[in-house]
Amino acid sequence: MARGLLNLYWVLSWLCVLLMVETVSGAGGPSAGTRITSQFPASGVNQSPVVDVSVQARNWHQCREVCGLNASNRCDFVRSNPDCRSEGGYLDYLEGIFCYFPPDLLPLAVTLYAFWLLYLFLILGVTAAKFFCPNLSAISTTLKLSHNVAGVTFLAFGNGAPDIFSALVAFSGPRTAGLAFGALFGAGVLVTTVVAGGIAILHPFTAASRPFLRDIIFYMVAVFLIFIALYRGRVTLAWALGYLGFYVFYVVTVVLCTWIYQWQWRRSLVYSMPGTPEMLSGSEEDRVSSNTNSYDYGEEYRPLLFYQETTAQILLQALNPLNYRKWRTESVYWRALKVFKLPVEFLLLLTVPVMDPDKEDGNWKRPLNCLHLVISPLFLVLTLQSGAYGVYEIGGLFPVWAVVVIAGTALAAVTFFATSNSQPPRLHWLFAFLGFLTSALWINAAATEVVNILRSLGVVFRLSNTVLGLTLLAWGNSIGDVFSDLTLARQGYPRMAFSACFGGIIFNILVGVGLGCLLQISRGHVEVELEPDGLLVWVLAGTLGLSLVCSLVSVPLQCFQLNRVYGCCLLLLYLTFLLVALLTEFGVIHLKTV
Repeated sequence: MARGLLNLYWVLSWLCVLLMVETVSGAGGPSAGTRITSQFPASGVNQSPVVDVSVQARNWHQCREVCGLNASNRCDFVRSNPDCRSEGGYLDYLEGIFCYFPPDLLPLAVTLYAFWLLYLFLILGVTAAKFFCPNLSAISTTLKLSHNVAGVTFLAFGNGAPDIFSALVAFSGPRTAGLAFGALFGAGVLVTTVVAGGIAILHPFTAASRPFLRDIIFYMVAVFLIFIALYRGRVTLAWALGYLGFYVFYVVTVVLCTWIYQWQWRRSLVYSMPGTPEMLSGSEEDRVSSNTNSYDYGEEYRPLLFYQETTAQILLQALNPLNYRKWRTESVYWRALKVFKLPVEFLLLLTVPVMDPDKEDGNWKRPLNCLHLVISPLFLVLTLQSGAYGVYEIGGLFPVWAVVVIAGTALAAVTFFATSNSQPPRLHWLFAFLGFLTSALWINAAATEVVNILRSLGVVFRLSNTVLGLTLLAWGNSIGDVFSDLTLARQGYPRMAFSACFGGIIFNILVGVGLGCLLQISRGHVEVELEPDGLLVWVLAGTLGLSLVCSLVSVPLQCFQLNRVYGCCLLLLYLTFLLVALLTEFGVIHLKTV
């Protein structure tokens, strides 16, 4: 993750240099967005006014032209133009750039935003890896789900949480849907080319034939369905439900295929047939599970001689995100990154409970878990709708956050006096659901700020939302997948890593688009109308389809033997795609108008 963040820093630094030498000249067209047809019936009149899309596009085009105005007029323009305001979130980044920084310090403002963007990606990665995914794993264990069902549902949601929440946030605004399509398609191209190619280069292997064909065919169908939605220019309720239903069909197919294969494999044991590469041995799965899913919650702090820890000691150890033994043995580079992580990890430990069913006590920390009963619900109400629900006053007198604090304090007191430090309560599993909700809102809050920053950078650099989505947003959200999959391949598990390349992104694209559009329709909109960002969206969708077709044709022709030549070809395809996308963005490649 650290290496990926460093690469993002250099990209953003290059953009800052570009800003300093940029001359005020023409601008691109309006960004990709959505038009939302709404029904707002007036009193006594049945009518369905339609949002004027031309006005939206013109206003957004004007917002991107703010850098072409005189420096003295930029602040008033940003504050008076409603389409320059951020959709949700806690900070107005455009107002910060043009109202609180003088024009000659604009590169400094962009640099600070770039560092904040990197830190937000760090927050997304830490929250998803150490808090969101462990709680999802605990929920799946509590519900006694099979590994296959958990892998394509809860764990897929955990791995794709940054992509899903970024897409939901992007679809919530009429000017940022291009970020959603750019990020989902861009991440798909990145994973199916760079990650898959890197796995083949690091550790050539024989792919599992049936799971590979199943996943790639499902993914191609999913991309084709999204392509149809872009071509039609709208997503209706039926189509949004269809995307979600298609993913449910994929889950059922995975379960049935696994059950059939296991049945055949058990029959083959009777005839002493050798195993095939499509199923890992139990010991291999156990080793991978222990290598990839373990999380240290302070086991190294246990003394050699047993003694009864006080409540204060338990609380202090539970809130300490630093492993002193590991700190002494790790490199300076790791220590520097850990220093940046410490504030985030401390706040997450303070607000997000984590249940670990693999531990004897389920990671029960009595004082901290009781504190979670107060802080976690308070965080929930102060995060929903950027705190709008939390500050709402009941009857105009009592704010919601005060009611939550009182109720949480009462529940925490009852829990504290009814439990002990050594024995978790019977309802301890409920903390996994509380931790799931709290970590999900952490991810959602960080994703909202990421989308707003990228939109602001698009205004400053006059870049479309689609190109920002397929580059910065896709790279940032895919950092975890890249490093985890390549690490698995380096450790000798290339088949598992290769399968993860396709299984997770099927969830991201279907649920990201389907759920994002469904949420908009549920708010009273008849349908979500899409405006593709010119040629660039079609280049993006076409490249993703091309990469899938190439893999579908070439891998069976190689008898599912994936070598370094195949990996290098995929990397070359991604570099070609980036070059074509940037040339399209800057108008070098364009369609001729008659």
